[in-house]
Amino acid sequence: MEKLNDVITAIDDFVWGPVMLILLVGTGIFLTIRTRFLTWRNLGYALKSTLSKEARTKSHGEGDVSPFSALTTALAATIGTGNIVGVATAMVSGGPGALVWMWISAAFGLTSKFSECMLAIKYRETNAKGEMSGGPMYTMKKALKNKRFGAVLAWLFALFAVIASFGIGNMTQGNSISGALHTTFHVPTHLTGIVITVLALLIIVGGIKSISKVSSVVVPLMAIFYVICGVIVIIGNISNLPAGILMIFQMAFSVKAVGGGLCGTIVASMMNAMRYGVARGVFSNEAGMGSAAITAAAATTDNPVRQGYINMTGTFWDTIVVCTITGLAIASSGVLGMTDAAGNMLTGSDVTIAAFETVLGSAGGWLVTIGITLFAFSTILGWEYHGEKAFEYLLGTHQFNMVYRLVFSFVVYFGCTQTLNLVWSFSDIANALMAIPNLICMLLLSGEIAKDIREFQKEIHKYN
Repeated sequence: MEKLNDVITAIDDFVWGPVMLILLVGTGIFLTIRTRFLTWRNLGYALKSTLSKEARTKSHGEGDVSPFSALTTALAATIGTGNIVGVATAMVSGGPGALVWMWISAAFGLTSKFSECMLAIKYRETNAKGEMSGGPMYTMKKALKNKRFGAVLAWLFALFAVIASFGIGNMTQGNSISGALHTTFHVPTHLTGIVITVLALLIIVGGIKSISKVSSVVVPLMAIFYVICGVIVIIGNISNLPAGILMIFQMAFSVKAVGGGLCGTIVASMMNAMRYGVARGVFSNEAGMGSAAITAAAATTDNPVRQGYINMTGTFWDTIVVCTITGLAIASSGVLGMTDAAGNMLTGSDVTIAAFETVLGSAGGWLVTIGITLFAFSTILGWEYHGEKAFEYLLGTHQFNMVYRLVFSFVVYFGCTQTLNLVWSFSDIANALMAIPNLICMLLLSGEIAKDIREFQKEIHKYN
């Protein structure tokens, strides 16, 4: 068993190594240049569209849910433990400078997210039940010129998406919830498992309409709640903020940086900051993974580019807003490099909890725990839909979707009650392997993406 663990860990380190990160960020850079930076230039339009009344209605075009619901369901899957635990892990392993690299990867991730979502809507299908089915697998099958190559890529993407949905989208999230509640409130893990499984079952059995109804309320509320708490912590430590921000930028670009003052004795090079910042940033916002595109395909819209812009803002809300709040709260609180009673350096959620406790006392720990619980539960809901649609694609029929929903819900209990090092690494690998077919597809279709986004400029000029 230990040997298997070592092999899986070695594969995990390789697939999330420099080659993968260069491919992910490199694709974003290439697409951003090829689309003449229109995703950056039109970010204001995209944010306005997301918050408009129109985005909450199903009056324009065809689809299963409103544009806003499609975005919040996709955000449900991406705003997760990565925003609380992932940021802390990146800043401990890569130094505070990792936050800058998170921002850089998100800036180019905007175009990756736009591209995969726009293509998913353009090439979606209606299944026998009258529901929308779309995502990178349909894009690969229908849009790539070499049909056999497209079919192989599509099948591989769908397979890895199903595996990832049970791992990163289900068991590891359940584990985060039960672990956080047990540590802070001493709730038995099996009790958490039962409650989370029942709640998931009640929502998931209703399909995308039920999931999107819950997501469109829970996601904005939980994000606002967490951001307000984070801002209170930052304001409470405002005197340290300038020094914290200076250290973030110094350690992002310094070849050999040693943290002092607010950082304790954290030692990190620029390469380390880059590696952990990009990896955790991509892990958090999932730009380039193709997962959000599956949900985007359910949106009611009259133009794929319009919905592409709306879904693209997911990367902005996830990384530029929520991850930044966590990062600044940690940087200004002086908890980086701190040790626990046993002399071990604080890592993961413990760092975020310690940062929140500097201003909010023991309530800080409770708030972070509640945040982890809500974020992780919403991730389970969003990923169920991703996995279900990939499962439907593999079988070529929607008839077994209910079986998938039931199995997915019951697996949550297993996640809550088992130790998951192996599952975490395995699902991490599946997540990376999902991205490869998706990135190849976007690169091959980059000319089409650039043409469609340029043609839509007339609409934006009309809007302005």
